[in-house]
Amino acid sequence: MSAALARFLSRVETIVPSRMLPFWRAQAGPQTIFFWAPAFKWGLVIAGIADLARPAEKLSVSQSTALAATGLIWSRYSMVIIPKNWLLFSVNIGLGITGINQLARIAYHRHTLSKAAEGNMLTEESDKTTEQATGDKPQVEVKTS
Repeated sequence: MSAALARFLSRVETIVPSRMLPFWRAQAGPQTIFFWAPAFKWGLVIAGIADLARPAEKLSVSQSTALAATGLIWSRYSMVIIPKNWLLFSVNIGLGITGINQLARIAYHRHTLSKAAEGNMLTEESDKTTEQATGDKPQVEVKTS
């Protein structure tokens, strides 16, 4: 650590409340990258949550899979490393849940599209069958008010 940073952190430590000193001095506290990397990674989780407002057909399967896999893999890793980094664990669990939720939305959307397409095919087939049996095209009733 550079001397200037060490002096800055020691000055900041003088104004940290006594009950916050254990957090300030922790191995994964705000003086380390172990705190700041997961803190900024929450931006990915927030972006994933913001994607809930997007239509499911605009979501990316590969991106959602990558986010879910990254979250689940690194949540395991965050419990193996020393010091245990609970902030890293929580952000990765959040990332995994967000990715899985987006994948579920995509799958549900595609499933309902296939069901709708299947229903349209059945309707078209029944119209063709009616047309072949009667020799007429199906009648469309027009109401006038």
